Amino acid sequence: MDDLPAALPAFVQRHPRLLVLTGAGCSTESGIPDYRDANGDWKRPPPVTYQAFVGNEATRQRYWARSLIGWQVMGAARPGPAHHALARLEAHGYVHLLLTQNVDGLHDAAGSRRVLDLHGRIDRVCCLACRHGLARAALQAELLTRNPTWARHDARSAPDGDADLDGLDFSGFQVPGCPQCGGMLKPDVVFFGESVPRRRVEQALDAVQQADALLVVGSSLMVFSGYRFARAAAEAGKPVAAINLGRTRADELLALKVRQPAGMALMALAQALAPQSTTDAGAADRHVDRVVG
Repeated sequence: MDDLPAALPAFVQRHPRLLVLTGAGCSTESGIPDYRDANGDWKRPPPVTYQAFVGNEATRQRYWARSLIGWQVMGAARPGPAHHALARLEAHGYVHLLLTQNVDGLHDAAGSRRVLDLHGRIDRVCCLACRHGLARAALQAELLTRNPTWARHDARSAPDGDADLDGLDFSGFQVPGCPQCGGMLKPDVVFFGESVPRRRVEQALDAVQQADALLVVGSSLMVFSGYRFARAAAEAGKPVAAINLGRTRADELLALKVRQPAGMALMALAQALAPQSTTDAGAADRHVDRVVG
């Protein structure tokens, strides 16, 4: 952790009221794959769109069959170093709002309290007809009851609770309807091709205005729903910094970029900015006295 650029703690100390925008790079250390490579390009086929999901029964069968497998990884994921470090930074008073593009809920699980889930939460499911909501874990039990043999399939984990399960006949996969009205169930997340709810965007833009600076962590910002906040910060004269291994869409807007894994950089940052207790300070003074004397 000694190689953390001194410019990053200095940046935060100059701008202690941070809006932090996080992406998939915060959760890869928790075993959740990301979508893009270091150049910001797709590593895999793009995820299903909202239009395809609601408009085609076969697409929904394929989606939920893959999700039945993928949820086993997503549902068991636990916070990693980046999540814990950001919770510490919030406790130290540096995080005004944590705006996450991730849908895994791991920031909350790590103890962050000022969290806005820009793209929703994958651990919840919502009926598109009556808006009834239920836990994704409850739906998993129903999916397994209706499709017991599908749990035997082995597939590589994919981003956001998906799995690389292809080449099968999905036509017999039974997709449950809403337990209240029988309507179509959808994960309570913003799909590609779907708009982020206006209220969330307004809350995030308000946070841009109230913050001293924007810190982007683990995101290429290739999706406009995240990039817009870097652009809004720059237009408002707020400096933008990023911790990201690869290219970001906002590179030309950055005042500072740290090319390190999110967990490593954030843990070092939290340690550098941790307030020293009176006891620790006294012990340090006594140690210095002994050395000097």
